[in-house]
Amino acid sequence: MSIEQAEIAKIAELAKIRIADREIGEVTSRIASILAMVEQMQVVDTSGLEPMAHPLDASQRLRPDVVMETDQREQFQPLAPELEDDLYLVPRVLD
Repeated sequence: MSIEQAEIAKIAELAKIRIADREIGEVTSRIASILAMVEQMQVVDTSGLEPMAHPLDASQRLRPDVVMETDQREQFQPLAPELEDDLYLVPRVLD
């Protein structure tokens, strides 16, 4: 799969990523090499392999699901700058 510099510029604009004009060529070639590697990986026959959740044969130690702290909601609510229906209001991040 090939990708053009105009496509990279459009994707960068949509993602709100600023890429300098002088860097578009390098970014395009790096992404093209990544896409080429993905194409190579698509050719590999994996029909006889079992899917894995993790590449290492390891298990994670789990801790007991026990409440460690007391409910302090009533103490924290008055400290909040803004509340609505007992929920914390935070500044809007996305348009």
